[in-house]
Amino acid sequence: MSIGEILSLTLNLYLSKFLQFFLPFLIAGIITGLSTYAIMSSFPLPEQPNFETAPYEEIFEWFVALLSTMIIMGVLSALVTWIVTTPTTGIVIKYASDQIEKGASNLGASINFTISKLPSLLIAQFITGILTAIGMLLFFIPGIIITIMFSLIIPAIIIEQKGAFESLGRSRRLVRNRWLKTFALLLILVIIIGVVTIIANLLATPLNITYPNTNLIVTSIASSFVVPIFPIAITYLYYAMAAREIGPPPPPPF
Repeated sequence: MSIGEILSLTLNLYLSKFLQFFLPFLIAGIITGLSTYAIMSSFPLPEQPNFETAPYEEIFEWFVALLSTMIIMGVLSALVTWIVTTPTTGIVIKYASDQIEKGASNLGASINFTISKLPSLLIAQFITGILTAIGMLLFFIPGIIITIMFSLIIPAIIIEQKGAFESLGRSRRLVRNRWLKTFALLLILVIIIGVVTIIANLLATPLNITYPNTNLIVTSIASSFVVPIFPIAITYLYYAMAAREIGPPPPPPF
């Protein structure tokens, strides 16, 4: 399938089963938003000194305190995202897979199945996250390569029932020789989700005047409307890549 076909099928499936795909990410968005709000409220940024009059020691102490606070908030937010988003993505991929293969799916069954695969999902996603973070620090490009290479680990675990470490190799083999296609699809999805998230954040920012950091909750909930297209699309991408291994059917006998 081409990228256009994958996106078209993704939107059609999402709209046809909107509530079932939206609900898991709505719950995840509420949990993530509330958690981020609690983290931001618990670790306020240190007050900025006057750079013109403050001594060097005070500026240095402020910078260290600022950096420490941002690292703590970043790590805690990443942990929440990892724990909440990973199983949610698995649930949606399982639901989409059953819909694609069987023409019918059940949200409760998808949740139960994903829970049974939760250790593998968390381990594989944790490894990928660490490798991606390291790659991003190494001039950014290696991080993009790692993201593409391991973009299909969750479909490999959910659909093929691979283990955590097996899924890494399986994803790499699936995207082999189709790096550009995978990158283009991921880029389009990130742009769509990013634009919606930015718009939602801008619209919710005025709330911070009365209720500080509440834009985080609103943005998380608003993004829940569009985020489901990502796991649905990579489910279709998985099937497109897996079909390449089978090859075309043999010609009819003469």
